[in-house]
Amino acid sequence: MAVWFSPSVALILSLFPATVMCSYSYQRPPPRDLVYISETEDTDGTSPQQVHISLVGTNNMRISWITNKDAPATVEYGTSSGKYSFSANGNTTSYSYLIYKSGQIHDVVIGPLNPDTVYYYRCSGSSTKEFSFKSPPSDLPIKFVVVGDLGQTGWTQTTLDHIAAVPYDMLLMPGDLSYADYIQSLWDSFGRLVEPLASARPWMVTEGNHEVEKIPLVRSKSFVAYNSRWPMPFSLSSSPSNLFYSFDVASSVHVLMLGSYADYGTDSDQYKWLQSDLAKVDRNKTPWLIALIHAPWYNTNEAHQKEGEDMRQAMETLLYGARVDVVFAGHVHAYERFTHVYNQKVDPQGPVHITIGDGGNREGLAKNYQDPTPAISLFREASFGHGRFDVVNATHALWAWHRNDDDVAVIADQVWITSHSSDPTY
Repeated sequence: MAVWFSPSVALILSLFPATVMCSYSYQRPPPRDLVYISETEDTDGTSPQQVHISLVGTNNMRISWITNKDAPATVEYGTSSGKYSFSANGNTTSYSYLIYKSGQIHDVVIGPLNPDTVYYYRCSGSSTKEFSFKSPPSDLPIKFVVVGDLGQTGWTQTTLDHIAAVPYDMLLMPGDLSYADYIQSLWDSFGRLVEPLASARPWMVTEGNHEVEKIPLVRSKSFVAYNSRWPMPFSLSSSPSNLFYSFDVASSVHVLMLGSYADYGTDSDQYKWLQSDLAKVDRNKTPWLIALIHAPWYNTNEAHQKEGEDMRQAMETLLYGARVDVVFAGHVHAYERFTHVYNQKVDPQGPVHITIGDGGNREGLAKNYQDPTPAISLFREASFGHGRFDVVNATHALWAWHRNDDDVAVIADQVWITSHSSDPTY
């Protein structure tokens, strides 16, 4: 169960040291098999499937789905089940990958929406499937789920079950979604697997290495499936690419979704965009600033050592200068939380770095860590799980990592984080 406190209680508890829950020796369970979700019978080919939603601006939502045959890119929606007072039209695309041909990929932006409100909707006029979602709140508090390297195994299903059992407002994912790895039908399976959750809360994602899917001399273009299936609101933040963007939520949180596999050098579009984006953030109005990357900049696991180092050297100064509060990463299939760090040293003005690449992927856990533990690393464990980041008010947020202890979500690491903007010397 998530630990939730009122803002006043949060302020009191913030005066005490972080609570780390790891009171017994944990025996990691074995891997679980791939879960493939087959398509249900669709007699006319126009039934919506793989439905997922993402935030667009502060009060609009993008609805994305696929049909096997041509169908209208239309969403009807309203605040009562079966009663659709509004409708909107959008776009339809498709793509080919070697011998694979995708279904009809539709996306429609609906709104403006009221905050913290349940909406019911149907896609392509389907009378057989009704979906619902809750829009994010307009103010704090707000509850995020953070999960990386999800894939589609038995452990993925356990992670999704744990997430579904608690209230939250938005899911953030630092890359490696489906682990399709060139087998495009696995993108379809993944879409069906996550639909119950991804159709009900906005999923905001950035790319990982398993989204690249480039084949030299055969398929020269990268991220074809990812960009086609998971369009994010990049243009609203003046980004030129779906691989990196930013957005605001709850009037107080600015989220940077950075691209570990897009150019990030000082002369790159991403670097220039990040400079411009950070310059627009007023921390008096937006007290929380968080970032997501895929390859971690800090990592004491033996897996993927130094793979984020070039990006760190290029961009870390920008994030440090903007006083980013937290950086979430994936890629390493384990959990690790660092202290405030900058330039490889403890620095109270640096962000807290958290690796959360343990959603349930098929490649298994990264179990080997450097020994002895470096001073900047505060908690690390090779287990599957997910994280919850509850931003309580302008000054305090509660981070908790929930280990998949067999099939029960267990809080194994928990800490209060104070925003840099609340520091009198900021």
